[in-house]
Amino acid sequence: MTDEAKSSGSQADPAVSVVGPGDGEIIVLGPTRMRVLEDGSHTGHRLAITESVLAPHTQGPPQHRHARHDEGFYILSGTVRFTVGEEDHDATTGTLVMVPPGTPHTFANPTDQPAVMLSTFTPDMYVQYFRDLQQVLADGRPLTPRANLDAMSRYATEPATDRA
Repeated sequence: MTDEAKSSGSQADPAVSVVGPGDGEIIVLGPTRMRVLEDGSHTGHRLAITESVLAPHTQGPPQHRHARHDEGFYILSGTVRFTVGEEDHDATTGTLVMVPPGTPHTFANPTDQPAVMLSTFTPDMYVQYFRDLQQVLADGRPLTPRANLDAMSRYATEPATDRA
């Protein structure tokens, strides 16, 4: 084997990331519990994935638009109501909702049962938004719509002003 072949064969392969059922960073935002399964550190920041449990009757964020990332939601259990502009969509178990950049949206759990969803963010930058919101609460400040919108603005996201 040539020296060149030996050196190219010894380069480290990308590490496989395995996150078990009890693993992952936990972010608690009021009645919503989020588990970060991938924050982008294993995907070259191309993709982040979270699992969120929405308590019954949980309101989501103000309606907003992302300028630079796609957001996907796969409903693992329960029902999540997505409001896109003026339209409501009740997404039940097994439903995938993809929100492209520029589309006004929000979500909520209007039911008496918890809802669990898997969310994707491409690229990954929006995970830090959730960390920022958790810090607001840790600092003893209320998670107001204004605090939410201020955090969004740091991640190429703006309120859908005609809907927020």
